Amino acid sequence: MANNNEEVTNKIFTISNVITFIRLCMIPAYFVLLLNGYDLLATLLFAVAASTDFLDGQIARRTHTVSRLGQILDPAVDRLLMVFGVVGLLIVGRLPLWIIVFVIVRDAYLLAGGAYLIFRWKQRVPVVYLGKVATTFLFVGFAGLLLNFPQVPGAAVCDIAWLPGFNAQPVSWGIWFVYVGLVLATITTIVYTFKGWRALKRGQALEAA
Repeated sequence: MANNNEEVTNKIFTISNVITFIRLCMIPAYFVLLLNGYDLLATLLFAVAASTDFLDGQIARRTHTVSRLGQILDPAVDRLLMVFGVVGLLIVGRLPLWIIVFVIVRDAYLLAGGAYLIFRWKQRVPVVYLGKVATTFLFVGFAGLLLNFPQVPGAAVCDIAWLPGFNAQPVSWGIWFVYVGLVLATITTIVYTFKGWRALKRGQALEAA
């Protein structure tokens, strides 16, 4: 995300945008590998796509090529990677449905709210750093669940099947990163909602002026 003093370009073919597009192409490739049983390759591809999240933004800022396309495409690719990540894990039976619903509903809410503020009120909500931390925890957790090794004993504090890690069944270590990511994502959603409300009021005030 550009800062207030950084010029935003209309260029499409920038280095950062090319990297973002490559990350976009990795998503269907990961999905095909996972559904065909290539867990290790799917994990590696997912890890590369997730770990390069910061790269395109850093390159754009350091080379002063922050673009309007990149400001839209980069977070959209993050959301697609998140959604396809959890859907793939649901299909192979490594995540309970409630986590998938939480992630998809949250991402749809943030995307719809952000798009509404931009196109209706010309207001953009700055990136919340805690959201990046939450995404990192979720991506690491998903990669661990994709790899599905090593597995650790459950905490055995309950017998609820849809709370992997808290029941007695062995589970991938990645589930604990997912839980931390969900807590941070919930906090981030509240922060974004507050900032979005302020941006809405600011846009209404500018329109009325």
